[in-house]
Amino acid sequence: MRQTHLTGESADYLGAREELRQAEIELMRHRERVADLRRRLPLGPVIDDYEFAEGPADLEAGDAPVTTVRLGELFTRPGRDLVIYHFMYGKRQTQPCPMCTMWIDGFDGIAQHVTQNVDFAIVAAADLPVLRAYARSRNWTNLRLLSAGSSSFKYDLGSEDAEGNQDSTVSVFTRDGNGSARHLYSGHPRLSDDIDQRGIDLLSPVWHILDLTRQGRDDWFPSVSYPS
Repeated sequence: MRQTHLTGESADYLGAREELRQAEIELMRHRERVADLRRRLPLGPVIDDYEFAEGPADLEAGDAPVTTVRLGELFTRPGRDLVIYHFMYGKRQTQPCPMCTMWIDGFDGIAQHVTQNVDFAIVAAADLPVLRAYARSRNWTNLRLLSAGSSSFKYDLGSEDAEGNQDSTVSVFTRDGNGSARHLYSGHPRLSDDIDQRGIDLLSPVWHILDLTRQGRDDWFPSVSYPS
């Protein structure tokens, strides 16, 4: 199958491109098998109804009043799962994680599409005013931003250790027939001793765009400018 109408493509190029196309087909089918395994996970345990701090929906409206919202209240209607991204910011992570920032920049752009299907929120260990100040500097106006405060939510889900060191994580929750919130899935960057960073890269298209090029991702890491 030709991928272009360009002239001058050599037989060697066309053969290599077809080999790549077949590998891309195999990868796509494997991703579908992995996604199906996620969908068929049995329900995890009933989850504590953790409390979070939340400010006004309008990020530019200041940081008050602060309301307390429970995990179960993040489900906006029946039949929807809840996805939470754990932002590496707060406690021992005194500066916002640049990679998390890159991901959340993207989440803000697609939030209106994601939330047509699932409920979605960003949770950080940082105090709410600190989190919201950084969100304003990034113009994150489309996201639900929550502070986990002193709750054990991030520790229990594996995005924080006993010393308060933070890690990026994505967690998915669902509700059972009784309406109880259940843990469904959590993913972390570290999949094994030899896979230290790529475990949740599917959350961001940046790596995949870079991998289309000859240079690839290599060891590139995003950087951001922090507000003074």
